[in-house]
Amino acid sequence: MGDSPDNPDGLPWESGAEEADAPSAAELEEAGQESIFGVTPTSGTGAQPVPEPAGADRADSEAPKAAPAQPYRVLARKYRPQTFAELIGQEAMVRTLANAIARDRLAHAFLMTGVRGVGKTSTARLIAKALNCIGPDGQGGPTISPCGECEPCRAIAEGRHIDVIEMDAASHTGVDDVREIIEAVRYAAVSARYKIYIIDEVHMLSRNAFNALLKTLEEPPAHVKLLFATTEVEKLPVTVLSRTQRFDLRRIPVELLESHFAEICRKEGVEADAEALHIVANAAEGSVRDGLSILDQAIAHADLDTEGRVTAERVRDMLGLADKGAQRRLFAHMLEGEGKALLDAIDEQYALGVEPLALMRAQMDLAHRITVAQVSGGEPEGVSPDERGELAGWASRVPVAQMHRLWQLLLKGHEEVRVAPDPLVALRMALLRTLHAGQMPDPGKLAKKIEALAEAGPVPAPTGSDAAPTDTPRASLDWERLVEAIDASGLMQEASIMRLQVRVVELEDGVLRYGRDTKFSDDIAPVLKETLHRHTGRRWTVEELSGGVGRPSLVEVQQAEREAAAAATRAHPLVKAAFDAFPDAELIEDGGAPPERREIPWSRKA
Repeated sequence: MGDSPDNPDGLPWESGAEEADAPSAAELEEAGQESIFGVTPTSGTGAQPVPEPAGADRADSEAPKAAPAQPYRVLARKYRPQTFAELIGQEAMVRTLANAIARDRLAHAFLMTGVRGVGKTSTARLIAKALNCIGPDGQGGPTISPCGECEPCRAIAEGRHIDVIEMDAASHTGVDDVREIIEAVRYAAVSARYKIYIIDEVHMLSRNAFNALLKTLEEPPAHVKLLFATTEVEKLPVTVLSRTQRFDLRRIPVELLESHFAEICRKEGVEADAEALHIVANAAEGSVRDGLSILDQAIAHADLDTEGRVTAERVRDMLGLADKGAQRRLFAHMLEGEGKALLDAIDEQYALGVEPLALMRAQMDLAHRITVAQVSGGEPEGVSPDERGELAGWASRVPVAQMHRLWQLLLKGHEEVRVAPDPLVALRMALLRTLHAGQMPDPGKLAKKIEALAEAGPVPAPTGSDAAPTDTPRASLDWERLVEAIDASGLMQEASIMRLQVRVVELEDGVLRYGRDTKFSDDIAPVLKETLHRHTGRRWTVEELSGGVGRPSLVEVQQAEREAAAAATRAHPLVKAAFDAFPDAELIEDGGAPPERREIPWSRKA
């Protein structure tokens, strides 16, 4: 016995030559994964066989083992576009790239901007595939329609190509990370036509990192292409923007998202209502990824007793949205001024789990669609014919100005609901305010009506039996009668001010404009305003005009009348003869009669 093998004819390292082939590294890795996840290893893996249960049928043990199940891939990853034809909603960018490739006018740096989920990173990978595709025969060149079969296309799609480097700028923000790129671009591509760097969320790079990249970004080697993607392009320095060819990826329209989601449901073997897909597309807000995530959740949320059908009711429950019919009923209560029914509808939706903010957004959406239909003259947007018919009815009945005022009220209410400590209370108050304000006449029409009345002049007062008695002064009531009425009501001091100082320029119902002698310096406007309000019961506009304009005050009128009477008396022949006979005589007025009212002495400078 020794260390030598039993077969003396063979070399020591050839002792296992006649044994079964050893498992490969891939088979060993598969066996390790299977042992981790508890799956029975397949034959040829080199793993120990799992002992069969006692009494098991040999025929059953010899049945082929099922392959291990692949982990589920979400729809957003499973249906990521692999060609430019699958990239929806970005036709302008695809046309520009196709023309650039056809004319061999490719830029060295591209910048993809846009909101989340519209295809920025996918576009960058598609550009990498288009530039490095060699075709199925290995003889192709850059093309806008990569084959997807050649090794570069498959490697880029699987994220394993050595010459296509993706970097997340959110986690690599410093100068050192950029320095690695600067050092690596000097070396040619290993196997591809171009060495491509894809930097996602490039706005996260620091200012020093941007400055370090500028020279390479302006004059990179011929074999290097730089592709940037960002959602916040305004944070990029102007020096970077000027060195790149920029593509603004648009939000995807709702109609295009609906058709795209319908096609994905067909491929997945899932039935979905058109209204459900419309709700998902609206909730996506132009983002394909957001919409696919919501659709994925909706498919999982669907009831098994309906064979997994995605219904609008289930999607609304999942997203906390109000039923379309309930939204329109609430809007109708608001337009028709039915406050109690409005509160009942709000409570009903809140009890069903609809968030107050979502309910306010639904009302704003209805107001927007009605207004757009009024301006464009077309049919309002709607999923069902009933919805379109009801919106069209409102568009024809409700004035455009009222819809604009309604929108402003709803917009203010939305902000109040968003920041309120109790959103439900804020929603009730905001919609009730909108309800009452919506019943008010249009301010523009009121202004025009007032202008027309002012141009037509005052309406003559009725005479005879048609005249209605009134206790308040109208435009035809003179100033003296108004002051006498105020004096008779007990406001004697205020009446004295009005007699002594006020020179009326304009006196209308609720409006008094006056002037005063320049010797008066005190402000009597508040006194006049309060006195007129107390006497008439309405608010007055009181305005003092400078320059002493206006008709003489009542005291000035009385003084002028006395002077005129005295002059007439002196002009009488008997009085004139008396003064001629007695030059030193004085004319004394008769003061024996008692005064009709008690005069209050006033200083002219009071």
